[in-house]
Amino acid sequence: MSEETRSDVYAELAAVGPYGVRPGHALITMVEPHPGHEYAYNRWYEDDHYYAGAMAMPWMFAGRRWVATRDLQLLRYPEKSAVAQPVTAGCYISTYWVTDGRYDDHMRWTVAINKRLNRDARVYQDRTHVFTAFQDHEVTVYRDGAAGPRDFHALDHPYAGLVVEVIDAESAGQRAELLEWLRTRHLPKRLAGSPAAMVTVFRPTPLPGDRMTYVKQVEGVDTRLTLLWFLEADPRECWEAYFTGLDGPVGETGLGRVELVAPFVPTIPGTDRYVDKLR
Repeated sequence: MSEETRSDVYAELAAVGPYGVRPGHALITMVEPHPGHEYAYNRWYEDDHYYAGAMAMPWMFAGRRWVATRDLQLLRYPEKSAVAQPVTAGCYISTYWVTDGRYDDHMRWTVAINKRLNRDARVYQDRTHVFTAFQDHEVTVYRDGAAGPRDFHALDHPYAGLVVEVIDAESAGQRAELLEWLRTRHLPKRLAGSPAAMVTVFRPTPLPGDRMTYVKQVEGVDTRLTLLWFLEADPRECWEAYFTGLDGPVGETGLGRVELVAPFVPTIPGTDRYVDKLR
């Protein structure tokens, strides 16, 4: 067995490189199962792919899967989105944390294992990747300062909802300005008194050239920011008060355009809950 799995190499790898708990990188993947394949897709992802295609990989240390039922999909905006066409596309999203400084190591493994899974017919084909990207962490803004869970807890803490916001700046230089405005002014103001405990901000990185062909190359590598709002309440209960109109303040700065604001609730692992409420 040792010869087949090269177990001796694991001891060498464990002795070198970063091994902190900071989520330096993320995989954020929003997917639409093809009509009629919702149940089969859900079972494949939860029973096999979530583990064999993600959590079993080196340096991917936390994950959570979220779902948008039809009523949640209909809350999304803007109607003309550069991320999802139509804006309701992508009823499942999975979020994963990758250890800071281990992106290259993880990518070498993930490309190889997904080629193997595809060869072994363990990749579900009746789905469309709407918004899939590995991303680098930029900043986390907390509502309560040093109190409460940190960002490395976010995918294990039982948050009741997630809002995904995608903003496109006009240029790389404007993205830096936009990030500073978000960090120092906009996000602290919007978080105060809200049901969102934190917002993590990421920027996308290009996928490797040898990625699987069913995943399109990442757009907006130099201009895009992805914000994950972690909620202590169901997004339906607080949408009108806190999450409508997020595009207004961004647009007023002239620094960027909000291309997606989309609410989700966590899936219940091992069940088909919500699958009958996607259409």
